Amino acid sequence: MVREITVGNAVFGGDRPLVLIAGPCVIEDESVTLRIAEFLKALAAELGIGLVFKASFDKANRTSVTSFRGPGLAEGLRILSRVKEELDLPVVSDIHDISQVAPAAEVLDILQIPAFLSRQTDLLVAAAKTGKVVNVKKGQFLAPWDMQNAVGKLEAAGTDQVLLTERGASFGYNNLVTDMRSLVIMRETGCPVIFDATHSVQLPGGSGGSSGGQRQYVGALSRAAAAVGIDGLFWEVHEDPEQALCDGPNSLYLSDVRGMLEEILAIDAIVKKGTVRP
Repeated sequence: MVREITVGNAVFGGDRPLVLIAGPCVIEDESVTLRIAEFLKALAAELGIGLVFKASFDKANRTSVTSFRGPGLAEGLRILSRVKEELDLPVVSDIHDISQVAPAAEVLDILQIPAFLSRQTDLLVAAAKTGKVVNVKKGQFLAPWDMQNAVGKLEAAGTDQVLLTERGASFGYNNLVTDMRSLVIMRETGCPVIFDATHSVQLPGGSGGSSGGQRQYVGALSRAAAAVGIDGLFWEVHEDPEQALCDGPNSLYLSDVRGMLEEILAIDAIVKKGTVRP
């Protein structure tokens, strides 16, 4: 049985309804960040689901040196602190090196390990020692069963508060595919599993100096993942994805979120009613 992990009003795991992790790719502007968080909070309350707000204070693995990375650690954490305190929402963001762990843990409810860093032992150990929930995104270069090694590092460092996220696997150049078997395989670790649908339709480096994306497939992949069985859904959303400073092509319009979520939650309810999953 998958363990339950509580973050604010959200409970991942068991046979609980899936939790939504959503927000813009990167913190672009304080007012925009707060507006998106307010929209998501109201929607989650209406739909009766848990919500964790996500936004990166620094995108360290952008395609180009000229790409927008965000406001940085101090300013980004200040803005996320406002979201947390004023809207009473748990927050998650990426950490990229050990120096960011301690200050991030003072604000964040979940420390997120980016996919490219999912094998970095020192970073995993430092995150585990904070006592915070740790969400590890599966590297695009890893098999799902390889994530047991990441879980082992975190458990050896003293925590079982671990989430695992599927975000697609490299398939040739500038393309990702999602193997739905990975959701089942990673749940066999006992950790709740999240499906990152918007990054799974990303085309890494596919636009030359930036990544492309195919947001038109986010709904289909999300429905498929819910049918397999997941504990959380990760979406990047934006008021105007065409003008987003990061991951616009794979981000969802806020206006599309409600309808898509309603369909997915209906599937989630059918899958989890009276079932016992790996």
